[in-house]
Amino acid sequence: MKQEFKNVEEQPTKLFIKPTCKIFAGYALKAMKLPILQIAIALFFFYPTQITIAEDTAPPGFWEPKQRQSKPDLSALARLRFLTTVDFYPFNYLDAENRLSGLHIDLAREICAELEMMERCQVQALPWDELGPAIENNQGEAIIAGMAITAENRERYLFSRPYLRFPARLVTRRGGKLSEPLHANIAGKRIGVIGASAHEMLLRDLFPRAQSVVYSRTDWLFDDLKSGRIDGIFGDGVKLSFWLAGRDSENCCAFAGGPYLAPEYLGQGLAIAIPRDMPQLAQAIDFALHNIDTGGRFTDIYLRYFPIGFY
Repeated sequence: MKQEFKNVEEQPTKLFIKPTCKIFAGYALKAMKLPILQIAIALFFFYPTQITIAEDTAPPGFWEPKQRQSKPDLSALARLRFLTTVDFYPFNYLDAENRLSGLHIDLAREICAELEMMERCQVQALPWDELGPAIENNQGEAIIAGMAITAENRERYLFSRPYLRFPARLVTRRGGKLSEPLHANIAGKRIGVIGASAHEMLLRDLFPRAQSVVYSRTDWLFDDLKSGRIDGIFGDGVKLSFWLAGRDSENCCAFAGGPYLAPEYLGQGLAIAIPRDMPQLAQAIDFALHNIDTGGRFTDIYLRYFPIGFY
């Protein structure tokens, strides 16, 4: 199977959903409607986010641990301001005390610490449609808000290396859990999937012997899995992890098999956008992300926000 689908990485022991021109569809709400003056700049390094302990595995590393990079000199950079939004839970949002919070905010804090720029670091929240103009008008130096890595966006920005990829996952009832190798044990099983999605295409290509059952609504999909009318669900690991951790699942189900990382179906994952005229900053952010990942700090951040890990 791996030879036939050589661009799909299967990790049996251990997201991107369909991209839009703006953001990862399905995670973000509509661009927020805020009055122009209601712009939040967070002194984010003073307010560490409350931690929730995860119950599952950490994300796989996407960096070569032995890779060595030199730290670029950013002494001439007067400020490093990350631009984000407040409508991309759990990556960037306002918490119960109206503070800017989320995985992206904690990651920005770690990047600033790694680059020894805490006193020059800021995060500013804007409506989605204002992020691009703000960068063009030198109101920020980086966008950390889930911007899709598309050919169009690459013409406008440099992108860091991806720091998180969204896998496709299979979920089954606990009493009917499928084991590896999935491509053999899934044969003849009724597997639900949202129609006209990247996950439907991936399911049909990866598991042609499974019986695909197409749905237009996720609540119907989940209800049919709980009642036993289908044998499993194939979809976005992030959404499925939140459903498994929530009350609606009634602890009925669990992930089966491992994650599937397929960039040609599911996109390149999450990365930080930087103005094209700032290549040294892009190199510095990659340097910081590498050290944060290989040092285990990104795993610590990830485990704060995903009660059931999606890898």
